[in-house]
Amino acid sequence: MKTRKYTVSILLVSVSLATAAQHARISGRVADSVTDEPLVEAAVFVKGTGIHTLTAVDGTYALLLPEGVHTLTASYLGYYQKDIAVRIAGSGGQTVDFRLEGNTQLYEVTVTSQARDERVTTLHMGVEKLTAGEIKRMPALLGEVDVLKAVQLLPGVQTVSEGSSGFSVRGGSPDQNLILLDNAVVYNASHLLGFFSVFNNDVLRGLSLYKGDIPAKHGGRLSSLLDIQTKAEIPARFGATGGIGLISSRLMMESPVGENTSWMVGGRRSYADLFLKMSPNKDLRSASVYFYDMNGKVTHRLSGKDRLELSGYYGKDHFGANLGSFDYGNASATMAWSHIFSDNFFSSISFCFSNYDYGLESKLEGAQASWKSSIADWSLRFDFSRPISDLWNLNYGLSTAVHSFNPGMVAVKGFDNIAIPGNRALEHSIYASNEQKISARFSVKYGVRWSLFQNVGRATVFNYDANYRSIDSTVYGAGKIYNTYSAFEPRVGMVMKLSGSSSIKANYAHNVQFIQLANNSAAGSPMDIWFSAGPNVKPQEADMFALGYFHNLKNDEYETSVELYYKKLKHVIDFAEHAQLLLNDKLDGQIRTGNGQAYGAEFMVRKNTGPLTGFVNYTLSRSERTIPAINRGKAYLAPFDKTHSLNIAASYDLSRKCSLSAIWIYATGNPTTYPSGRFNIQGEYFPIYSGRNEYRRPDYHRLDLSFTFSPDKNSGKRWKSEWNVSLFNAYNKKNPWIITYLQDAATGLPYAEMMYLFGIVPSLTYNFKF
Repeated sequence: MKTRKYTVSILLVSVSLATAAQHARISGRVADSVTDEPLVEAAVFVKGTGIHTLTAVDGTYALLLPEGVHTLTASYLGYYQKDIAVRIAGSGGQTVDFRLEGNTQLYEVTVTSQARDERVTTLHMGVEKLTAGEIKRMPALLGEVDVLKAVQLLPGVQTVSEGSSGFSVRGGSPDQNLILLDNAVVYNASHLLGFFSVFNNDVLRGLSLYKGDIPAKHGGRLSSLLDIQTKAEIPARFGATGGIGLISSRLMMESPVGENTSWMVGGRRSYADLFLKMSPNKDLRSASVYFYDMNGKVTHRLSGKDRLELSGYYGKDHFGANLGSFDYGNASATMAWSHIFSDNFFSSISFCFSNYDYGLESKLEGAQASWKSSIADWSLRFDFSRPISDLWNLNYGLSTAVHSFNPGMVAVKGFDNIAIPGNRALEHSIYASNEQKISARFSVKYGVRWSLFQNVGRATVFNYDANYRSIDSTVYGAGKIYNTYSAFEPRVGMVMKLSGSSSIKANYAHNVQFIQLANNSAAGSPMDIWFSAGPNVKPQEADMFALGYFHNLKNDEYETSVELYYKKLKHVIDFAEHAQLLLNDKLDGQIRTGNGQAYGAEFMVRKNTGPLTGFVNYTLSRSERTIPAINRGKAYLAPFDKTHSLNIAASYDLSRKCSLSAIWIYATGNPTTYPSGRFNIQGEYFPIYSGRNEYRRPDYHRLDLSFTFSPDKNSGKRWKSEWNVSLFNAYNKKNPWIITYLQDAATGLPYAEMMYLFGIVPSLTYNFKF
């Protein structure tokens, strides 16, 4: 057996050396033709081969190419694409630099920072990417294009409720999505209870959504990773982008400082509270409802091989009236240092902080009280990348994080404070992954992530009997590690290219989640509580299998794909009927665990070029749970199960200055539990409820329209502007938000009341850029 192992090892080394000997290294730099500023994450690809890479922080790239004549292409958002022909003869290296010209004739560009055939050639599956320009072309809600609303239109992604920024990916719950802003975790991504997201599109470079096949460098969630990055390039000169709307306004400014440094700041504020002050109603005049947020970033090039970035976010929502107020908000900060050791060895070190908190305050006479709750993280990560050859494209690293949970503290005037003890946890990980090109048609990727999660005192752990009654408790001192979980999370994937325009992909991933959200509502609320795994709560686990077929048509003008997936869940969490979740020091006694599964098919057709662009996607899916202590042990639909989901988005350029966009959404109604009968006790009626999630709400559908007029789009003026008019819910569909069941006082008969949020919502926004 040992001889066989050595033989295989020698064979692999020989194949690696032979492959390297038959290839030559092409390296170079992609930069702005005027300022010579490096273009970060510009796409460099070889036409007709599927070979591609992205530039590093200093604009450099490296590729291994076989002998022959090849056409190298470089593209970057906002620049004209450039082709360079190269001849490879022997193993000697070559340097090929690109200097791209800015596309100043377009105010809103549609060039993407990736090869147009990437969905066919790349090893990743279930990955959706959107640039800031693509997001801007979508219709606006209340006058502003929203990143998370754009994400909710992607195949396999469902909105959880009307107006909400929360989303479900392939049947998972919203807390199973890891949302990162410059590597910092965002725990609540909503403003105004979900009508806006916390992300200002003007400061963003783009986003990537990984549906299940999460890269090995990230973990801690079962369903998806939404990786959002702010702008990183150093601008050539001072510039600003902004908009003035009926509900909110925004402004982003950026500027270089010398040759190696730049800064960027952006801010938004809503001003519905200003209109309330004009109300004839005295109570409304004293009310205040608004949100604001701020982004900032400083980028400094320390040397030709080192780059330092400091970025931060702070946002707050406020709801106030005579009786009290409610506030919640996020804060995050990231410091990242990128270093280039050589043309095939890169590193990145980042330190991140994130915090989410909320507070309630009562101003009632004789009952003044306040309630505060929060979760905070501090994390440090080291990432390394070594693209050595077609057989070895290595990525590896490690990370560590401290989680601090503060479930809640209530202060009542004249009484002692009531506090649920906070707790802490440590989360560590080590990962390694590799991508191998086995042949011209077949490539594989594989990796593993090892995670370690530790609960840290001070803490009181309750013990429960078979009926979930607390029988005793154990107290642990400060700093004591009293519980540890570890997990291996393998990932593997492959792509088989059937032709230059079609491929088959498959992947498997095992994901583990150590922290989750406690809520009784599918829609969620800012007052939901994050809690961790512990002695009474095991980590949730998911095994995801996916298979897909991808085919591009007419020189990549059209993209089509079909993806099938199956997800098996262990230790999935739900809560007991009528669970008490807030200010409950025995929260783990309300938790019920079991197994689950989700499966489905996603179909997508996208048109990329021409006056008419857009996509149509359809998802057929099912998500269910089986928990012994719920629904008498019978399987029931998960709260976010939607059998059918159809999204149609289109944008048409009526002329060089005018464009029209439309989105139509249809989805099966969410599962729900309705009263199915009643009983009488001494003349008073009480409802009898159906099984868990046995019924569905009415189906959801909506049409949004948007018209954009850009008078300066093709001018040489530095100041460019546009007017946007949009209609949200154009045909006034009254989609249910909350359905409650009440009892008629006279007859005793039950009846239902439906509350909806929006009818037709028109908006007008003036956008500008200089």
